[in-house]
Amino acid sequence: MTLNTFSSRLRIAIFFIAAFVGPVSASDAKSLKKKVAAKTEQSQGPLYATRADAMQFADDLASRRDLDPQWVRQAIGQARLNPTVSRLMQPPTRAFVKNWRVYRSRFIDPIRIQAGVGFWQAHRDTLARAEAEYGVPADIIVGIIGVETLYGRDTGSFRVMDALATLAFDFPPSHPRAQERSDYFKGEIEQFLTLQSRRGADPFEARGSYAGAMGMPQFMPSSQAKYAVDFDGDGQVDLWNSPADAIGSVANYFKGYHWQPGMPTHYPVTFDASRLDMDALMVPDILPTFTVASFTAKGAVLEGPALLHPGPLALIELLNGPDAPSYVAGTENFYAITRYNWSSYYAMAVIELGREVRQAIDNKGMGR
Repeated sequence: MTLNTFSSRLRIAIFFIAAFVGPVSASDAKSLKKKVAAKTEQSQGPLYATRADAMQFADDLASRRDLDPQWVRQAIGQARLNPTVSRLMQPPTRAFVKNWRVYRSRFIDPIRIQAGVGFWQAHRDTLARAEAEYGVPADIIVGIIGVETLYGRDTGSFRVMDALATLAFDFPPSHPRAQERSDYFKGEIEQFLTLQSRRGADPFEARGSYAGAMGMPQFMPSSQAKYAVDFDGDGQVDLWNSPADAIGSVANYFKGYHWQPGMPTHYPVTFDASRLDMDALMVPDILPTFTVASFTAKGAVLEGPALLHPGPLALIELLNGPDAPSYVAGTENFYAITRYNWSSYYAMAVIELGREVRQAIDNKGMGR
């Protein structure tokens, strides 16, 4: 969850194909995805049963979690190294020019907005219940699920067990944080197998992103263990097939990251050039640090309700390639969204998609 999925890269590829050779039909897109999935399966490497380090980890995990040692050894041993997963985790080989307008266009488009309208209308009561129980607006929940998986249409085609094992035992050594990330994914394997054992589920049934994120909200196993809820009351948590569980789980996730009910995510901001201290404003990055008084003292200009904001603020910079950047004043709720995916661009896409869906519903007079 806060890692981009392989499926999103596929959607981007389809976007550029459409831009240069014309629209891609739904059937063509589905066919392309099937070809990619098939190629992914064929490119898998050896079983981890051949790796002494993986088998030792399996034994240690089983002991720590009081799981059946043979079941754990079989689960990890039957996982395969997936070279595609490793390749997608490689650091970029060339500088990437950030562009908010391009990024925005990938997620705020007529197809996704229309799908969001349908999702909101179909689950209006559940969204209202989640908002009342957790304090998280329906806009944000709808924005998250729309950006992550297009409302469950694209939850990923990688076997979660393969993805997690590959990143735990073969994380690309060229990555500057390779050991840290490898340790993180070992923890995710532990959480995943504990969850699957508790449910009596086959570890190889679950499919998700190349990072092992799962279901409509693309939860990593640790997030599923901590925040997923049975919001439809059927006695089990199903993030793939239960929109209610996905809705409630996203709301619970944000509550866990200290979402403040009723607080805006951000405010407009301009600058007073005569007293602007941009370096000081940018030092904390997206972490809300400034009071309104200290923020404005450094040359940021706020108006209206923003001047009465009770909590800390951060200056959020969104680069636009060769053009001038865009700026907003982010609140603690903006920061909470970045805990889902540590990117201000992602957070703004979630916010704006939810807003566009809500406006489309209001403009049609369909109510909420």
